[in-house]
Amino acid sequence: MADKAKEQHNNILLAVAGFAAVVAIVALIGFLALGRDPEVIQGEMEVEEYRVSGKVPGRILELRVKEGDLVKAGDTLAIIEAPEVEAKMVQARNAADAASAIAQMAQNGARKEQVQAAAQLYEQAKAGLEIAEKSYNRMKKLYEEEVVSAQKFDEAEAMYKSAQAQVKAAKSQYDMAVNGARAEERRAASATAGQARGAVQEVQGYVRETVQIAQMAGEVTDVFPKVGELVGTGTPIMSIAVMDDQWATFNIREDQLKDIKVGQEITVRVPAIDKETKMKVTSMKDKGSFAVWKATKASGQYDQKTFEVKARPTEAMKDIRPGMSVILKK
Repeated sequence: MADKAKEQHNNILLAVAGFAAVVAIVALIGFLALGRDPEVIQGEMEVEEYRVSGKVPGRILELRVKEGDLVKAGDTLAIIEAPEVEAKMVQARNAADAASAIAQMAQNGARKEQVQAAAQLYEQAKAGLEIAEKSYNRMKKLYEEEVVSAQKFDEAEAMYKSAQAQVKAAKSQYDMAVNGARAEERRAASATAGQARGAVQEVQGYVRETVQIAQMAGEVTDVFPKVGELVGTGTPIMSIAVMDDQWATFNIREDQLKDIKVGQEITVRVPAIDKETKMKVTSMKDKGSFAVWKATKASGQYDQKTFEVKARPTEAMKDIRPGMSVILKK
């Protein structure tokens, strides 16, 4: 009886062991056939943006666009009212006109009337010199004959020399009137006029800054001030997203980078639009020590750091928006 019970017990053990072996074999076959679930890496779509801001402080006079508007390069976005800049323009133009007039006067030389007056004074001085010279010669002859005193002769000589000096001075004034300003003075006047014109151009640049235009085509994402509000130099007025310049960013642990290389094409899925698309990996860089990392030293391995991987669509997809999730399966 005991032998029979023992035999039944052994049969039960054999049946259990056989069942366990069958289950293990089926599980192994299922694992090999189906494989393990793919790893899912989630990224996010990003877009290039630029901010619109002015060089001059002022008050927002007009906003030509609103959030969500599509703009082209050269479109007017906002107008800033800056009365101080307008006043500076009036001052700069008046200064330029004055400097230009001075430069023109230096180039043209003296007026016709001034030249004529200088010529008359020169002729008058020459006539006086002629009379003084005749008087000096007579006095000299009389002095040699001892008819006149030495004092009279000295007076005649002094008048003769004074007349000579007057002729030289009149000649210099006449030459100056004919020749006009010196070359150095003309260059200085011309440089002053050029400096004044440069000041006008500078203020014109500030005037252009009162009208803000789009530098590149894109979509207005944010408008910060309201009409009537004051903005300072460099204060952002709005942000524009360049929708043609998009990419996806993934944060991937280094143990998942085995099959991801720069220049490689990857297939991703965008759940928001339920579409798959191909992207090309363009960059890969370490997120730094502050980034999320996974410690594996407990198992005798190493610390796994996180890398930022960027990929750009190989074909444009207009339905993709910044901020949408992007799924990469490995």
